[in-house]
Amino acid sequence: MLKAILAAVFSVLLVATAQANPIRIKDLVEFDGVRGNDLVGYGLVVGLNGTGDGIRNAPFTEEIMSNILERLGVNVTGEQFRPKNVAAVFVTATLPPFSRAGGQIDVTVSAIGDAKSLLGGTLIMTPLNAPDGQIYAVAQGTVIAGGASAQGDGASVTQGVPTSGSIPAGARVEREIDFDFTQMKSVRLALRDPDFTTAERIENAINKDFGRVVSRMLDAGTVLLDIKATRELSPAHALGRVENISVQPERKARVVVDQRSGTIVMGEDVRISRVAVSQGNLTLRIEEEPLVIQPNPFSEGGTVIVPRTRATLEEEPGIGLAEIDEGTSLSEVIAGLNALGVSPRDMIDILKSIKAAGALHAEFLVR
Repeated sequence: MLKAILAAVFSVLLVATAQANPIRIKDLVEFDGVRGNDLVGYGLVVGLNGTGDGIRNAPFTEEIMSNILERLGVNVTGEQFRPKNVAAVFVTATLPPFSRAGGQIDVTVSAIGDAKSLLGGTLIMTPLNAPDGQIYAVAQGTVIAGGASAQGDGASVTQGVPTSGSIPAGARVEREIDFDFTQMKSVRLALRDPDFTTAERIENAINKDFGRVVSRMLDAGTVLLDIKATRELSPAHALGRVENISVQPERKARVVVDQRSGTIVMGEDVRISRVAVSQGNLTLRIEEEPLVIQPNPFSEGGTVIVPRTRATLEEEPGIGLAEIDEGTSLSEVIAGLNALGVSPRDMIDILKSIKAAGALHAEFLVR
């Protein structure tokens, strides 16, 4: 019986255990100075099958279309546009570190007007700007939309998000980031999940690999690497060696709950103290059954509606008062919770209550 309960609950209960194998430093940190740069542009998607912006509802679409046509030598001054096959969009991308002129990057295209779908559209040449106002890339190409939609006279159906799409390798780099990596004397390693124990392990692993002190932990989220002390040919050689050193990271005990999907993710270090749990559901159902009373034939009077309400209160059988023994391992914690025989959504409420009682020793995150 217990195996059947475990099989049913584990179909939606995801258990995240800490990895037994060490993790490479490149998967745990970000190198200071080695980062991407966000780009954004404003453009036009054409070639839509009647699913574009309504010009009256999105006048900025008409403005950008006029500007594009005038740059191409078409005089549209005073003309009235009413096409439905164009849409104004925002184009976003990330310029990877060390990108060179002529390289290609992926872009994301998102409608900003009342367009119904970008499926089958083509993005017209769109400059992409960085926060400094300079143009670093130019995007153009066929949009791959992430959904589909259909509409009739009386109903419509939409699957996914057809007003947003992407263009793989849709932008070409025109300007490089002015950054001389070879002149760096030291590099900071920023931990993605700051932790003093993990930072100390990274420091010790790097120093052990080089056979001397070349790194020093500054705080829970930063380890400083002395490039000169590594005696490598360049900073690139030093980081290429450091990023492949393996470290066993330390993780906080954490329970993550997604209430929309009923998903529960628990870390390996989660512990529950000995606690008693009782759970049940109460359902209140109210039904309106109005009674219509008609007057007798040829008599004076009118139709009267007499309200009639029926209320019922149902209580589903709960689990009673069950005791969960203190868990010394994740498997014992899961076995104790699953033995209650409740659904994952009810288990979320139980975990909240256990946390409120101070018996759940982990960080509790609800999304």
